[in-house]
Amino acid sequence: MSVATADRQEVVNFGCRLNIAEGEAVRAAAVQAGAHDTIIFNSCAVTDEAVRQARQAVRRALRERPDADVVVTGCAAELEAKRFTAMGARVVRNDAKGLAESYKNAVSPRRRGPISDALEIAPEGDGLPPSRGNPGLLGSPLAYIPALSGADHARAFLGVQTGCSHSCTFCATVMARGTARSATVETVVDAARIALDRGQREIILTGVDLASYGDDSGTTLATLVEALLALPVERVRLSSLDPNRIDDALFALLTQEARVMPHVHLSLQAGDDMVLTRMKRRHRRADAVRLTERLKAARPDIAIGADLIAGFPTEDDKMFANSMALIDDCDIVFGHIFPYSPRAGTPAARMPQVGRAIARERAAMLREANAQRRAAWLDAQVGSSASMLVERDGLTGHAENFAALTRTTPAEPGTIVPVRLISRNGDRLLAA
Repeated sequence: MSVATADRQEVVNFGCRLNIAEGEAVRAAAVQAGAHDTIIFNSCAVTDEAVRQARQAVRRALRERPDADVVVTGCAAELEAKRFTAMGARVVRNDAKGLAESYKNAVSPRRRGPISDALEIAPEGDGLPPSRGNPGLLGSPLAYIPALSGADHARAFLGVQTGCSHSCTFCATVMARGTARSATVETVVDAARIALDRGQREIILTGVDLASYGDDSGTTLATLVEALLALPVERVRLSSLDPNRIDDALFALLTQEARVMPHVHLSLQAGDDMVLTRMKRRHRRADAVRLTERLKAARPDIAIGADLIAGFPTEDDKMFANSMALIDDCDIVFGHIFPYSPRAGTPAARMPQVGRAIARERAAMLREANAQRRAAWLDAQVGSSASMLVERDGLTGHAENFAALTRTTPAEPGTIVPVRLISRNGDRLLAA
């Protein structure tokens, strides 16, 4: 969870990097609307736990700040609108959260329920009615408007795509964000220039299904990256990628372009072919292993991250063992691991469940295996050199391969400095 504040507005972001980027558009819209004493929760719904955290935060805000306008937007609000309005919050749908008009009523004395008739709750079900034309973040019916995070971090998160046109059986994203839509190359480049002009030297491209960027407009993610590299940007990093969408052009950029960071995060989800089939994923175990081997062969310093789900319905011990082995087989050092939780309305929720306790236990086992792999990887870097992008505190930051670093002495925030890696302290490397 991250918080962005402005004069008499507060935006609380949950979840993914895309939400962090979109939170800045939410803040700007609230400022433009003149909203006052307003708390906006930009929620996430990737798991039941994410939704629970959003509900808990909203209840606390309603209790502790009874005179404030409490607004909920984001994926959890999209899926559970009636629950949030019953609590006393207002709901703004995902595709309207960057519009000033969504927050103009917050200028008036507080009232309960939806903000406008356009956001009226459907008479049946718990979610909002279907999106009208799937407009982009700022209301365009044709394209997604890039979402750029604020200046409070040395790195800039740049949302370039939203929604998903796939049908993974465990995922509620399509219900929450609609089908895939991309920003144009030109608008992304313009947003990147803003980040560079304010001194941010690393741009992280993010999206719900980033690798599908351009499918709706006839371009590709590789073309977008090439356009960004025409700018004086020093670092470009990509968020989670579908492994079967890394084409030759993108592979070449990941392995041959020095300004594209040697860090690839893959949406793998599982390491067993039967589980992947039941998830309706578009790759198989051998594809993931082959891809990571190719990446490491072409660029040995590349670091691999992956999303993994433990305890998917029907997963037995053998299937889980295949996912455990994937951590070593793909040299995964940055694991985003969580237990499966059923999402209402998804096909996986109707499959035979393994149970929450087993899912949590298996997730803990995956995390421990990943922690051991990461520790060995970090230990191997002690004694080597790296370039560190210094965060706003002047002491922490990241190396090119995304290793978390802490300096022994402060450096100028926002700068990229050469460092020597001298020891490991837990999940961080000490740098001098």
